[in-house]
Amino acid sequence: MKPKKSTLFSVLTFALIMVLFSCKGDKEVQSGETSTATVYYGGDIMTMEGDIPQYAEALVIRNGTIEFAGASAEAMKKAGPGHKMVNLEGKTLLPGFIDGHAHFGNFGLQAVGALLLAPPDAACKDIPTLIQTLKEWNTPENRALTGWIFGSGFDDSVLEEKRFPTRHDLDQVSTEFPVLITHISGHFAAVNTLGLEVLGFTADTPDPEGGIIRREADGETPNGVLEELAAIPYMMQALMPKTQEGADRFFNEGQDMALSYGYTTAQEGRAMQNHELLASKAEAGQLKLDVVSYIDYMFVDQYMGSEWNSKDYTDHYRIGGMKVTLDGSPQGRTAWRTQPYLLPPDGQGPDYAGYPAIPQDSAVQAIFEKGFKNNWQILVHGNGDAAMDQMIRALKPNVEKYGKGDRRNTLIHGQYIREDQIEVFKELDVILSLFPLHTFYWGDWHKQIIGDSLGNRISPVKTALNKGLNVTIHTDAPVALPNLMRVVWTAVSRTSRSGVVVGEGERLTPYEALQAITIWSAYQHFEEDRKGSLTPGKLADLVILDKNPLKVDPDAIKDIQVLETFKEGISVY
Repeated sequence: MKPKKSTLFSVLTFALIMVLFSCKGDKEVQSGETSTATVYYGGDIMTMEGDIPQYAEALVIRNGTIEFAGASAEAMKKAGPGHKMVNLEGKTLLPGFIDGHAHFGNFGLQAVGALLLAPPDAACKDIPTLIQTLKEWNTPENRALTGWIFGSGFDDSVLEEKRFPTRHDLDQVSTEFPVLITHISGHFAAVNTLGLEVLGFTADTPDPEGGIIRREADGETPNGVLEELAAIPYMMQALMPKTQEGADRFFNEGQDMALSYGYTTAQEGRAMQNHELLASKAEAGQLKLDVVSYIDYMFVDQYMGSEWNSKDYTDHYRIGGMKVTLDGSPQGRTAWRTQPYLLPPDGQGPDYAGYPAIPQDSAVQAIFEKGFKNNWQILVHGNGDAAMDQMIRALKPNVEKYGKGDRRNTLIHGQYIREDQIEVFKELDVILSLFPLHTFYWGDWHKQIIGDSLGNRISPVKTALNKGLNVTIHTDAPVALPNLMRVVWTAVSRTSRSGVVVGEGERLTPYEALQAITIWSAYQHFEEDRKGSLTPGKLADLVILDKNPLKVDPDAIKDIQVLETFKEGISVY
């Protein structure tokens, strides 16, 4: 097909301008008058400004910031002499990606440990494969990292056995060394018999508040499966690298993985002692992207008073606010609901509806008040509708006492949110960072455990958007791989593993899904003035994709590859 005359004329005109300015530039370079500008052209340059897609013919960046986005002739004038020209050769240029919620500090766990994800991300479709994967990973070099054989991402809802691996399974990996594996939700762990001994769990160990130690048939002996606050603190303890070399490997491989998926800003969505590691990496100049941490409410007295608590980054790091977790995982059936699960987990009766992480409303209200009083942004993990009811009960008196302000408090996940709760969150100015990735990974499972009609309403992003709420979407990595193109695809397609559409009315357009990981996510983090769109004056945080998500079949979005990632104009991947 021949190009249209107007298109051909534009291309030829731009080529002529390039030649003229390049020649002029060559002369002035010789006289010492050089320019640091770089001009990108020759592809789809999507600015992410406005409610409909807008493209620029050329983008000019200089000294780490965007100087111009628009017509090619004007770009050449702005760039001046001696600039560098970069031909995108038909590829797509976007603002760098900003995940609405993830756990950057744990990316290294996924990058370094045994990968126990099910297909298509890895190969663990059953427990024998999981055991073999751990055995193959068990080398002296790997084991020396933490002293444990460890892996992440197993998923009982997808494993052929439809159950959690127990200590008896993991004893087949090793009885000589402790073994710990983390569930894909990040809310459970399973350990071998030696691992239970190392952690100090015996038949006499009581369940902690907000957690459960699963038991054998005798009702006393731990079976190796640990839930919520019986798991999370011990996971952090067991999987801490033992040497500086190990810590460096965790950090470097985790950061490289983030950059490979187009991240230019990453979130540590529940920082505890790992804040200190991230701060030290920032001070050492080792962060190649921006990282914003949200400190777990149990550690705010220790860390929120530090100089890192700021709207501005220091060496690419800052504390953005406080994190509060109110319940568990819906796919793990620890999310706190107002109705019982149709399929309760092992050891639970027909009335089981999950459970709260913080049972007392007064305690949650006091935690929130600390955030309001100090004007901290609060990120709240809530999956079950009972947890979101508790969040609302704790928010309302604090809003009445301190006012809404520009706090940008954010609900994270919200899988089983009710429509009446969406209305209340609108009134309270709460941002919803929802998790449509569930529609692929666990859409089929949700329909089994809560019913088909409710299962179709998980992560209702479109409903929230239509009601006027600010929304974002996220990976929650390392719950899943930090693949933001797969996140965009799931938000657009809402197709499960079995190929069933999960809530067709909640589909986003491809452009809306991209907004949710660029400009809308920048807003969530109070950074819309410097990130999220290709606007003059903003940082030159950029990503180049091999295809345009708006111009391919929706099902092909998940296969789009990140070719290059730039942080403030510097290529970091």
